[in-house]
Amino acid sequence: MGQEMNSLSTTQHWTTAADPELAVTTRGEVPPQDVTRAVRAITRVMRRHHLDSPARVRVTAPRGSDEPTLVQANIRTNDTLTRVQVTGPGGFAVTFAAERLDRQLARRAGKEARGAWPDPARRPLAQITETRPIIRRKDCALMTGTPLEASTVLDAMDYDAYLFTDAQTGEDAIVTWADPHGVSLARQRHTAAAGASAELPLTASAMPVRVVQDAAPVYAEDEASDVLCTGGLPYLFFTDSHTGRGNLLYRRYDGDLTIVVPS
Repeated sequence: MGQEMNSLSTTQHWTTAADPELAVTTRGEVPPQDVTRAVRAITRVMRRHHLDSPARVRVTAPRGSDEPTLVQANIRTNDTLTRVQVTGPGGFAVTFAAERLDRQLARRAGKEARGAWPDPARRPLAQITETRPIIRRKDCALMTGTPLEASTVLDAMDYDAYLFTDAQTGEDAIVTWADPHGVSLARQRHTAAAGASAELPLTASAMPVRVVQDAAPVYAEDEASDVLCTGGLPYLFFTDSHTGRGNLLYRRYDGDLTIVVPS
């Protein structure tokens, strides 16, 4: 889950003989000192973890004085993408992103455990609003795999929810973070029957996975938008009434909606 804004963007590249290429994309009125801070902070993290892969950083300025700056950083290591996304006031957001990336890389290297959920570094997106528009549609070729594999992607990409196809049942499903150190698995129809304790818990990288008992609701896209916004939900997994596939609808940091659908 991430935010895209419609303002014009500018990308700048930095590289030296000792450092890998670092591309910083700015959207909106990002102060030059924030770009400099991003280059220095992310480069330090990459040096600490002995990485020489190209990195991409996106800094999105707020559209209003009461909104936070959004920073996303992406690094590919050994053909695996690591991503973090965090918000914060002004230049602090860049520092928060660098610290989060440092912890993410340490965790992936087995040097640090994941913190408890809810994540204090995440700005809560669960709020009751009028129905907001779906302004971005992501048509994705879903990964087919196990909850363990999906949870690995959820963690590596710093998502709150991840849509995939469950290899065991063939149904579209999502994994999400669960309180305090676990993961929840929700499939379209296949839920754990009452008393089917053999299914619980699954394990994903030492994190317990619980199966959500209710089947995914069936909605058209406009109905799903109404349910998410009026119910104050950060995201909604549902079966599309027209296609029969599982969709993931989520709220962006600007308040509008993005939908992820199987291609």
